[in-house]
Amino acid sequence: MRTRWTKGMTLAVLIGATLLLSACSSPAGSTVPTLSGSTATADHGASGTKQSGRQHPRVGYSASRVAQLHAAAQCLREHGVPDYQDPVLTADGHVFTDARSIQDAEAKMSSAQRTAATAAFEQACGHLFAVAGLQPDDESPAPPKLVQAGVRVAQCLRAHGLPNYRDPTSETPFTPGHGFGISGDELPNNGALGKQDPTVKNAFTACRSLLDAEIAASTMSSLAHG
Repeated sequence: MRTRWTKGMTLAVLIGATLLLSACSSPAGSTVPTLSGSTATADHGASGTKQSGRQHPRVGYSASRVAQLHAAAQCLREHGVPDYQDPVLTADGHVFTDARSIQDAEAKMSSAQRTAATAAFEQACGHLFAVAGLQPDDESPAPPKLVQAGVRVAQCLRAHGLPNYRDPTSETPFTPGHGFGISGDELPNNGALGKQDPTVKNAFTACRSLLDAEIAASTMSSLAHG
């Protein structure tokens, strides 16, 4: 059973804080690279406005932004998250990130290891994430192909005993490689039994092929071509 990914991971939160501090501490008129390789003020205006926590970039694809994202990802791989994939930058400038690998890496760490990894990231990688404008817990809107796959799943699940399961939209949170997920209020009895609820198990079994198709549409590779 899928569950919605939530914020709160040490490294992801630190990355967001690093970007915020970079913007606040930079003098007026200081610049960071934009998606096009030109410059913008340090408030990261090139990443555009946000709606429902999603990124809405204003500028498209550029080789320089890809290089910046790769450098940031490589640094994170070398400092605590070895499985982190390079973010995907689409032709229209949206960025998708492998946020779940951060969660998985932290789940394997002790408290002391997390503290050490966070400190190592801050010292070695913070500036690279700031330059790239990369926040792993801030995904871009779901692309049309993923939304369409998610709607087919929703229709199937409603038809098999989960009437409260909502159709996803481009603003519905999802996790790359894992799809949209499901929240407690969409499950019987507000999710009291979770995946052990017989109705949930039967619905997911009946809709397995559609669920697999949604997950496939959410992979980093699919997002790159979506």
